[in-house]
Amino acid sequence: MGHQPKYGISIRALIPNMVTAMALCTGLSAIWFALSARWPEAVMAIVAAGVLDGIDGRIARLLKGQSRFGAELDSLSDNIAFGVSPAIVLFIWSLQYMPRFGWTIALFYTLCMALRLARFNAQIDVEHQPHKSAGFLTGVPAPTAAGLALLPLVIWLETGFDIAQEQWIVGPWMLFVALLAISSVATFSWSSLRIRRSVRMGTIAVAGMLVTILITAPWVALIILCIGYLILIPFSMISYGRTKKRIGIAANN
Repeated sequence: MGHQPKYGISIRALIPNMVTAMALCTGLSAIWFALSARWPEAVMAIVAAGVLDGIDGRIARLLKGQSRFGAELDSLSDNIAFGVSPAIVLFIWSLQYMPRFGWTIALFYTLCMALRLARFNAQIDVEHQPHKSAGFLTGVPAPTAAGLALLPLVIWLETGFDIAQEQWIVGPWMLFVALLAISSVATFSWSSLRIRRSVRMGTIAVAGMLVTILITAPWVALIILCIGYLILIPFSMISYGRTKKRIGIAANN
């Protein structure tokens, strides 16, 4: 008897897609929590979706389970978990009290997330991508944008300050984050971050401390992460300029 072909798809190839589906469902569940005014759970659902989104691609590469289907599913999941869910959560929490423009801002934020993901998909097969070739990202990634958009809600959960819920603060802040997401600003990726050997031990200690704070005071940790990321954006732009110049000099030589 000859060799019998194997039919079906291996579970190994499906695991990354399962994780992506979990991220989608977790992120979408934030809306359900918001409808019940369970704000801590709503925030943590989107955070959990971000964690799952961060590991599904790594699992796919580890298991050699990358596929075009997985890439498309990941984009759809990102749009729902980090575009639709944060917009509706913040609308229910604050923007519904903004006359005329509250829903418009929520829609604009979701639209910008969709545009960002569409731009990413359109450039997958494009060879010349200046930011990507230098190890940087273009604009703020969707999961990070979702976290930044939720910053007023996180501050409110930690401090109880009603001013953080003011629609005149939440609305402009969401517009700012949405524009950052679709901007052409070069932002750090994991591959573009470089730590000097002299501060290696300190960096490890800070990371450990941050995890501890995340466990004991999660809202404080999220606030620190969001502010820290915003502070890094100007440095990423400067770093990209230097990297681009260095690559140009190397290419000419």
